[in-house]
Amino acid sequence: MQEKGTISIHTENIFPIIKKFLYSDHEIFLRELVSNAVDATQKIKRLASLGQYNGELGDLRVEVAFDADKKTITISDNGLGMTADEIKKYINQIAFSGATEFMEKFKEAKDANEIIGRFGLGFYSAFMVADKVEIQTLSYQDGAEPAYWVCDGSTEFEIGEGTLAERGTEITLHVNQEGEEFLSEHRLQEILDKYCKFLPVPIKFGTKTQEEEDGVDEEGKPKYISVAVDNIINDTNPIWTKAPSELKDEDYLNFYKELYPFSEEPLFWIHLNVDYPFNLTGVLYFPKLKNDFEVQKNKIKLFSRQVFITDEVKDIVPEFLMLLHGVIDSPDIPLNVSRSFLQADSNVKKINSYITKKVADKLAELFKSDRKAYEEKWSDIGVFVKYGMITEEKFYDKAKDFVLLTSTTKENFTLEEYKEKVAPVQTDKDDRLVYIYTNDPSKQDAFIQSANKKGYDVLLMDTPIDTHFISQLEQKLEKTSLKRVDADVADKLINKGEAPESVLTEEQVTKVKSIFDKAINKPAFKVELESLNPDELPVTVTMDEFMRRMKDMAAMGGGMGFYGNMPDNYKVVVNGNHKLISRILGDENEEVQAQLAKQAFDLALLSQGLLKGAELTEFVNRSVNLI
Repeated sequence: MQEKGTISIHTENIFPIIKKFLYSDHEIFLRELVSNAVDATQKIKRLASLGQYNGELGDLRVEVAFDADKKTITISDNGLGMTADEIKKYINQIAFSGATEFMEKFKEAKDANEIIGRFGLGFYSAFMVADKVEIQTLSYQDGAEPAYWVCDGSTEFEIGEGTLAERGTEITLHVNQEGEEFLSEHRLQEILDKYCKFLPVPIKFGTKTQEEEDGVDEEGKPKYISVAVDNIINDTNPIWTKAPSELKDEDYLNFYKELYPFSEEPLFWIHLNVDYPFNLTGVLYFPKLKNDFEVQKNKIKLFSRQVFITDEVKDIVPEFLMLLHGVIDSPDIPLNVSRSFLQADSNVKKINSYITKKVADKLAELFKSDRKAYEEKWSDIGVFVKYGMITEEKFYDKAKDFVLLTSTTKENFTLEEYKEKVAPVQTDKDDRLVYIYTNDPSKQDAFIQSANKKGYDVLLMDTPIDTHFISQLEQKLEKTSLKRVDADVADKLINKGEAPESVLTEEQVTKVKSIFDKAINKPAFKVELESLNPDELPVTVTMDEFMRRMKDMAAMGGGMGFYGNMPDNYKVVVNGNHKLISRILGDENEEVQAQLAKQAFDLALLSQGLLKGAELTEFVNRSVNLI
């Protein structure tokens, strides 16, 4: 039997189009062909289990081989095979409705997966790297004859009698000049490791050497020899395909090392396993966080029936969980998935919600079952929890019971616990709770100590997400506001409608203000006199809470660019009741007055890390002279 024909695709430009549009992703040809071979192998196994095939299955596997001299790559399997009629049906007819629609829709396309997935071009991705493709195949059906198909990259093909003696299919790619990079053991191994590492059927790629025991030597010690064995590149039963009851912690940790060989051990993990209303399996790990979050993103791998698709999963996994590591596998997501598909598909939206719920449930379980262990992990998982509360309303509703607020004394509190702790002391005259926090305890230590002297507790809010988390708490918590510890002097942080009486007359207040204005001589620093506790510092430099918070958000790219461009302005609070002020007023020497005022101001700057460069040197020299 010999037959020639034309591939039914309604245009002669299909192969140039494939090469043009898919060139940036041309390595996926191997994924497509190996996946097809795996499907054929699994189908014959399924037919045998149903009693529809009674022959010997043999050692079911897929093999990938190449010949650099002949410039060929071969993918073979012992699966279903095809008859000549099936080749005509499945190979010679590409399912799309017309060249006009194709060209119009994809003239600007850059997403190879979208083109392949929409038009069923998986097999034809072979022509991205080959000038000629041959198929030798023998169907499993009784009495079937081997068949042969060849196409040289035009719309013409030949079909005839094949030479294959065993059931299965062998596809040979005659690699073109542009595809010669794939005629390399290293390059092919790289692609197989990327896409086929966990396929459910063994994938053989050449051989490898391993040490095997070969008797004993004269001293009775075992001898070893190097032998060549099949190089099976994949684990056909990765842990996410197993039930959690079958696995130990060691299994999860070993799998994590396999995925991320240079990473520290994860904190804990979540095993995903659901079959309704969608199919989803996987394992997600909580890693130990580093400062550079961007480096840790895109570490979740998306699979479809154990075939790797992508590690860009932001449409499947909620944004706040992009720092998680691990794998997700769903047959409901097509192999050739596109961004537009992910954004529109209802199953993807359900998967997103499910993962959010599973993470929340896992964290709640950890908190309730072993709070001490949970608190020990809080410095790593706090970013996940806070980011999730900010970005996902449903997650906030669950997480409000296990989010922790950490005090500068290293104590941890739930939101409810903290409210009970500080309410007696930190409620203002309008019956509002005031939470005080620091984002830099070493730099703001003087302010923290002043707050502690008044019995105030100070929270530690020093992660990149805390600026936004603080704003959310103010929106969510009833009659509660948050102030940074250096937003004002301790006496003014919580307005209780009380203030010490001033020991200065109005004339003295005016004089002191004039002395400090002249000594400081900086427009960005506005001097104000306050009647404070005599034990408080003589001078304190603060920035308005609202302005400082807007600037913090601008620095983080929070959409507050206007405030970020505004110059810094500070309030210089002079404690009129401090004995230093009385000393300044009691000295008639204006130079000494200015020197003392400048020294007190610089000390305030120094306590906040605002004194630098030449001004710091000048302060040190002046201090030495005063001594």
